Amino acid sequence: MRLKDKVAIITGSGRGIGAATAIKFAKEGAKVVVCDINIDDINRTVSEIKALGTETIGIKVDVTNNEDVANLMNKTLEKFEKIDILVNNAGITADARLIKMEEDQFDRVIAVNLKGTYNCGKEAAKIMLEQGNGVILNASSVVGIYGNFGQTNYAATKFGVIGMTKTWCKELSPKGIRVNAVAPGFILSPMTEKMPEKVLNFMKEKAPLKRLGQPEDIANAYAFLASDEASFITGAVLEVTGGVVL
Repeated sequence: MRLKDKVAIITGSGRGIGAATAIKFAKEGAKVVVCDINIDDINRTVSEIKALGTETIGIKVDVTNNEDVANLMNKTLEKFEKIDILVNNAGITADARLIKMEEDQFDRVIAVNLKGTYNCGKEAAKIMLEQGNGVILNASSVVGIYGNFGQTNYAATKFGVIGMTKTWCKELSPKGIRVNAVAPGFILSPMTEKMPEKVLNFMKEKAPLKRLGQPEDIANAYAFLASDEASFITGAVLEVTGGVVL
């Protein structure tokens, strides 16, 4: 078990990539804090983890709300007394072409994907600095490397996450905290369910591996980066895309 007795917070872990990551971490021996904005999704993931015989708790969190984030960290410490790993997975989309994008669409995506990552990273870093160790993993995207039609807001956040990852690496790694990002390609998840089938088929054909990713593909990458096997990796952006270049 690569993560035995590690305590991991995974935001947006009620479903999709986040849920797959929470379950993967539990299988690797981690004590998992499941957090999401939807309590039904939280309960479903918690039930799956408990069925594995692993310790877990579920906490409802709006990552854009500082009080919620502080409560998440405090409850984790109350239950498990430390925080070894933070996976900043929570994210949303609200797609539109530039000239048709509403201000609210832009602001909502920035708030969750970028500010939410900042909020959770900042609070977790305070605790990890006191511990003298920790791992922070941020969710970027293939869109955050190449951009994508109709995703001005989403691309901006995922480019921004890479910038924060590189910056946090410089600030935190000398103190024993590794910081990396994962850039998923097109993954079959609740987020991509919103995309037209013809777009998904196009991306499938565009990928050299000729398939779309599964949530478990990203969960495996997070598990590796969270483990001691990646002890000399920090400031990196790991592309898990099937080879897609937009």
